[in-house]
Amino acid sequence: MYLDQYAFAAVGMTAVISNTLISLTNGFTQGFGILVSNSFGAREMPRLRRCVAGSIILTIFLIIVLTTVAFVFIHPILKLLNTPDEVMEYALKYIRIIIGGIGFAAVYNLCANILRALGDSRTPLYFLILSVLLNLGTDILFVGILNLGIAGAAYATILSQMICCILCIIYILTKYRYILPHHEDWAEMKCELSNLFTTGLSMGLMGCIVNIGTIILQFGINNLGSDIMAAHVAGRRIFDLTCILIFTFGITMTTYVSQNTGAGRLDRVRLGVRTANIIVTVISAALLLITFIISRPVISWLASTDNKTIVDNGVMYCRLGVCFYFTLGPLFVLRCTLQGLGHKIAPLFSSILELVTKILSVLFLVPTLGYLGVALTEPISWVFMTISLIALYLYYIPKDEQLYSKAQTDKDKETAPVR
Repeated sequence: MYLDQYAFAAVGMTAVISNTLISLTNGFTQGFGILVSNSFGAREMPRLRRCVAGSIILTIFLIIVLTTVAFVFIHPILKLLNTPDEVMEYALKYIRIIIGGIGFAAVYNLCANILRALGDSRTPLYFLILSVLLNLGTDILFVGILNLGIAGAAYATILSQMICCILCIIYILTKYRYILPHHEDWAEMKCELSNLFTTGLSMGLMGCIVNIGTIILQFGINNLGSDIMAAHVAGRRIFDLTCILIFTFGITMTTYVSQNTGAGRLDRVRLGVRTANIIVTVISAALLLITFIISRPVISWLASTDNKTIVDNGVMYCRLGVCFYFTLGPLFVLRCTLQGLGHKIAPLFSSILELVTKILSVLFLVPTLGYLGVALTEPISWVFMTISLIALYLYYIPKDEQLYSKAQTDKDKETAPVR
């Protein structure tokens, strides 16, 4: 609320780029967490420590590659997105600072996903809440009081991530020392690297494909002018805040399913899917009511304007999107369930479906319907993705149960006493 219209638009449009980078790191580390969780559920501590060691090495490698590539290509990407001249300077200043601190987000995501893999889902949530509060406080300090402008907003984000990253590391070193790799675990981790990389790559690509689609959609938004860009930023902020509870249930399902798969309790997987879908449906109903009540005043406050074009379009985006949360919730639950079951390709199919929908939207919907086409794009993709994920879940879960049943029978035969 302390930035002018162009700076506010720059923060929003570069968010799709920074979110792509963060989503890639979170996807990789979430994939690492699946194998850690599976080892924890099976009570295989040596394998768990090897997975932690491999996760650390791969995360460091990922940070170096992403930071280097992003710094080199960020300006051409912004040009390719048809960024308006009045927004470009702000956008470059902001995104370069964010890229410089991407390592803090990656390490925090690694720590958070390891904690969730161990069954501690509350602590990452507490750190996430702390990060949001720190970001808000430092935003007010750097931008509102110290007048550092858009650079201050970027520094506020990086500082909050850095503090939470450090606290998360300290917490693990203090409370979960038993997962720390021994000398021999570092030497033997090579046997886990391939599986860690492919699982992480599957998860990372899924998030990356979704965000690439969002970047392509941003191209269509940029062509609609700075007022629409500001409206989309404000509307997207409300979307990000309201859907965080639903998204969290998806992450929870990844850990829950991978732990129970490791323990051989696929009956609990079915029960967990049913329960999670009921919960996210109730949450969606509550969010629908809340969003319709608060969207107009909050949009005006976030964008620091009463401009009718900005406020009306931002409100339209929020209200239209929240009506489809009833499909978004099952989407998160089922996609993360398939990931937890160890299916690396199936969840990617839904992400590719979303990418195709966004490309078609930029080509046909947005030129025809304007910003209404933008607002319709994601709900349409959610419907198609949820239908495909329901079909994939119903196809795979009986097969997984049959495979587990056969494995248990073979194991029982091997361990049966010789008469």
